[in-house]
Amino acid sequence: MKQRTTGQMVMNTIPNSIELIPDIAGPISEGDGESQLLAISEMSELFNVTLRTLRFYEEKGLLNPVRRGARRFYRPKDIGRMKVILQAKKIGLTLAEVRRIIKLVESNSPRKDQLVELQEICVSQEKLLSEQEIALKEQIAEVNGVMSALGVMIEAES
Repeated sequence: MKQRTTGQMVMNTIPNSIELIPDIAGPISEGDGESQLLAISEMSELFNVTLRTLRFYEEKGLLNPVRRGARRFYRPKDIGRMKVILQAKKIGLTLAEVRRIIKLVESNSPRKDQLVELQEICVSQEKLLSEQEIALKEQIAEVNGVMSALGVMIEAES
C-alpha cells in the first residue's frame, strides 16, 4: 500500500489494461553489464532449461556469456536473447530464423520496420503450421482407418 501525505493509506492502483509484448519482439537490453550477471545455474533456473541447452545456444552463437575461468556469466543482453530464442522455439522457428530475428531486433533499423518484419516471419510460420496441421489430420484419419480395418480383421480371426 502507498501512504498519502495526509496519512491515509490507499491501495496500489491496478492498470486497466496490460500491454502484452511478445518476447520475440525484444527489446534485447544491454543493461549495465557487470552488476546484473547471472551464473549459468541461475540462467538455467530462470528459464527452466538445462545447462546443456545453454551451452548449445552458446555454441551456435546465440548466447555470448562472459567467461571467467571455466565459469559462464550471462548479461541482460543474453537474458533478452534467451526470451527471444524460447518464444521462437515455441512457435517452431529454426535456429537460422532465430539468428535472423536476433539480428533484426538488435539492429538500428526503425522499430516499426522490425515489427513489420517480425510479423511477416510469424505469418509465414503460421502458414507452414496450418499446412502441417492439415497433413497431420490426414495422417490421423489414415491411422484411424488402418486401426479400424485391423480391428475388423482381428474380430474375424476370433
